[in-house]
Amino acid sequence: MNRADRRSPRRSRSARRPEVKRFNLALQGGGAHGAFAWGVLDRLLEEDGIAFEGISATSAGAVNAVVCAHGLAVGGREGARRALGEFWQRISRSACLSPVQPSFLDRITGNHRLEASPAFLAFHMLTQVLSPYELNPFNYNPLHDVLERLVDFERLRRSAQVKLFLSATNVRSGKIRVFENHEMSADVVLASACLPFLFQAVEIDREHYWDGGYMGNPALFPLIYRCEHSDIVVVHINPIRRPDVPKTAADILNRINEISFNSSLMREVRAVEFLNRLVEEGRAPNPDIRQVRLHAIEADDVMQHLGAASKLNADWSFLTDLHEIGRRRADAWLRDDFPNVGLRSTIDVQDRYL
Repeated sequence: MNRADRRSPRRSRSARRPEVKRFNLALQGGGAHGAFAWGVLDRLLEEDGIAFEGISATSAGAVNAVVCAHGLAVGGREGARRALGEFWQRISRSACLSPVQPSFLDRITGNHRLEASPAFLAFHMLTQVLSPYELNPFNYNPLHDVLERLVDFERLRRSAQVKLFLSATNVRSGKIRVFENHEMSADVVLASACLPFLFQAVEIDREHYWDGGYMGNPALFPLIYRCEHSDIVVVHINPIRRPDVPKTAADILNRINEISFNSSLMREVRAVEFLNRLVEEGRAPNPDIRQVRLHAIEADDVMQHLGAASKLNADWSFLTDLHEIGRRRADAWLRDDFPNVGLRSTIDVQDRYL
């Protein structure tokens, strides 16, 4: 066998490599429910035919985005999977040190039931009377230490393989602030995840920020204007629909929060759909405007049965349950919808958002 013959099998294997499809991710926030998105990312990262161009994220989604990007920068796909797993393990271990004590709150509220116990309601009422500046005067947040130990932010700013867009809400102006790669830091992630009833506003460049979910959960416009690829996969955490009308005070408050944290996303999707129609009809005001293809990975049927208290539940068994659900839903999406990436949207925008 000559040298050319010996090389031919290698060329044949190379020719059979799958085409890599690049798309953008939009990761919602939702506290401990972000473990669902961890499972989604874990499954997507197993596929050699997938690459992320940009990730727009808020709150728990911002944490997943930064940890994933850090892992990709230092160890590729497997590095990202390891980093995400280690992050959620550390959060679970550190939960018992938090002033909020999420695992304890989960136990006293009936594990993952929708109904909240008197103890949780008492804690919630306390946060309505006393601010985090009074309840937590030293502004302790276990998430800060975990991020600083796990993520190399200097390297992330210098050599991230994905474009990051993390949303936070400016407390004074009420406007959204989108932080990009060159601005990444632990404080940026904490700002995106700052629930104002639990933690003090995060100061960055003499401005103060709360959770980005109030103004963008997550924001789609950075992915449209700052990325080349037109497919966006939204990983939903907060249920858009519920089958029943809430009757208890806890259920009503929980539903108000869900609607509030979904409102900005729904408005953006409506705007995207309007522009898509103009492009289809040849009436786009700018020839550079392109169609945006939307996809979704969600588990509304599961999230509908989880109350507000479970967003503070860092019990490892709960997190791994959500992780496994996320993996299964991502697997179903890969089977049913992924072949259409680059071709068409796979969600009924009219039915889901309009």
